[in-house]
Amino acid sequence: MEERYFNRELSWLEFNARVLYQALRKDIPLMERLQFLSIVTSNFDEFFQVRVASVKRCLYENPEQIDISGLSPALQLTSISVRAHQIIRAQQACLMTDLLPALSKSGLKYVRPQDYTPQQREYIQTVFRQNIFPLLTPLRTDTETFTHIKNLTLYAAFLLKPIRGIKTQAGSEELRGSDDLPKIAFVEIPSVIPAIYWLPGKTGRKKEFTLIDDIITEFGTQLFSGLDVEETMIFKVTRDADFAVDEDSGKNFIHAMEDVLIQRKSSFPVQITCNSTSEQLLNFLMEKLELKNEDVYKVDGIVNPQELLELRDTEEAESLSFEKWQHFYPHDLPDDEPFWDTLKIRDKILHVPYESYDPVVKFISDAADDPKVLSIKMTLYRTGRDSPIVAALERAAQNGKQVVALVELKARFDEERNIAWATELEQAGVTVIYGLVNLKVHAKILMIIRQEEDSIKRYVHLSTGNYNPKTARLYSDLSLFTANPQIANDATNFFNLVTGYSILQKMNCLAMAPVTIKQQLLSMIQREIDRTSPENPGLIIAKMNSLTHQEIIQALYKASNAGVKILLNIRGICMLVPGVKGMSENIKVVSIVDRYLEHSRIFYFQNGGAPELYCSSADWMSRNLDRRIELMFPILDKNAFNDIKSILDTYFMDNTNAHNLLPNGTWEPVQKEKNQADFHAQQELYNKYKKYDDNKSKNTELEFKVRRK
Repeated sequence: MEERYFNRELSWLEFNARVLYQALRKDIPLMERLQFLSIVTSNFDEFFQVRVASVKRCLYENPEQIDISGLSPALQLTSISVRAHQIIRAQQACLMTDLLPALSKSGLKYVRPQDYTPQQREYIQTVFRQNIFPLLTPLRTDTETFTHIKNLTLYAAFLLKPIRGIKTQAGSEELRGSDDLPKIAFVEIPSVIPAIYWLPGKTGRKKEFTLIDDIITEFGTQLFSGLDVEETMIFKVTRDADFAVDEDSGKNFIHAMEDVLIQRKSSFPVQITCNSTSEQLLNFLMEKLELKNEDVYKVDGIVNPQELLELRDTEEAESLSFEKWQHFYPHDLPDDEPFWDTLKIRDKILHVPYESYDPVVKFISDAADDPKVLSIKMTLYRTGRDSPIVAALERAAQNGKQVVALVELKARFDEERNIAWATELEQAGVTVIYGLVNLKVHAKILMIIRQEEDSIKRYVHLSTGNYNPKTARLYSDLSLFTANPQIANDATNFFNLVTGYSILQKMNCLAMAPVTIKQQLLSMIQREIDRTSPENPGLIIAKMNSLTHQEIIQALYKASNAGVKILLNIRGICMLVPGVKGMSENIKVVSIVDRYLEHSRIFYFQNGGAPELYCSSADWMSRNLDRRIELMFPILDKNAFNDIKSILDTYFMDNTNAHNLLPNGTWEPVQKEKNQADFHAQQELYNKYKKYDDNKSKNTELEFKVRRK
């Protein structure tokens, strides 16, 4: 019997394996390979905190539960452990036997303590005494209460034994057990301490460095006067972070969210990563943290490869990185005046990070300062630090405008920051809304209401990505600027719903989850089935981050069996099984992992020759379509439609950074056909926007010369 669904967690692990694949590639610059290697670690941190913790909780609460892929919680955990161990072993092998030697050849050499020269040892010992030692706090473990190990924090563990012939100081009798028994102590490695320390002296033209982990394990004995360090270990514990705020508790919502943040710091351990050769230290930790062998990830090298990212600040890094790509200001938007007149004529699509995010910031900033603007309403999910958007909203409120910001406090791992933004906005006079009970507001929408000569005019911005200028330099997203009255009416209804008590009214253009997006998608898939024929087969092309929704997958299988051709570009999780005769033989799934994180959601339906194209904040996942407030918006402007369709097609032509999903669940790098040239989708897109910018510059120069005459 053919498998109908891949397991969600195992599919995610294969995504992280594709990230690792980029780190393994010799044709990618060293610093970029190091970046991909670091992303593998940060991805795993979140995966274990959220997904593995959730499966462990399910094992405890409902051990007989079987997911749609047919796996019990116990079998999921076993399978996760096996595959995650494989990926982490490959990651460490890449780091220790490939990347670090290659960096050494390029002038950046990692030196371990046993290889310090006498001069380097003396220098580092001085650094330790003056700059590191005062910040360290040794923690005993022989008290009745086991020392709390913080989430995702590096620690050094020491196995200690009294030095024979040295008497302990008065008062040490409180230590339990014989003086001859080993004792265990932990030392937190504070995040305020640099991860990399440069060593004096050079080997040829190489700069040499060591890590804070090495320094503390090498000189940490100075923390334990009268004791000998027998064994050491660096470790990191990952804890459960899969908490939801209790919105029915009757508490103030912000206080309830703060409770979640406190819980996360002391939640149950899920995993430990260590560089242990000390069974005694490791067994002690496993016993105290109640972890099993499958929860332990031993590495032969560096516990946290992210420490090495400080190397990107060196002068050598530029030559070991990708060529810098610009973020071009759009050729068809004014940079010296507001967009109002432009948007009355046509819609505008913005494609970041190829195009600059400046127009979004300018759009809000112009509105804040325009005396004719009456109101600004927007959603904020993840805004980033020092946000110019938040600053513009505050300025707008101070200028007497009505400003409404729907701040989603439940955005995981950004809760604390969003609480701070919400407080700051309220103090500036912004009306802050905390979303809807038990539903995350993940929609990305902004509406500006302006008094014009004859009437009030509304301008709307809709996006597939967050209002975050920093991630907009790294994430590939699409957004729409429009003054279309129908979209503006829908936007008004949307804000009335999420800020007040309005019952959802029929929308002409926008679809909103959890009310209408899923049903509209299912209807459009069925429409494609109804309008397909052997002579003119239907066509669905979709790009998203993840595909897990059972009803959507079943509908796609049905469409495939009806002869509809389906092309899916899925960056991360895909539970759909493609290419199976009699089930999904007309479905192809590809994935691209490249220098920019693919984040846009684009959906194309051929519709019997009257094609429709949509962008959305929502992936085709249960959480997005059933448990979040999301928006899907149509691309109605002809030029914008053609532009986005071209972008969508480009992703299916890539043969340099793309993988195909096979029916057995493995991802295979796309192979070029004989004599086929390289096609690099992100490079092609960059070249496209560079060409626009070059042409704009030429036209500007020509116009300038004509005026001089």
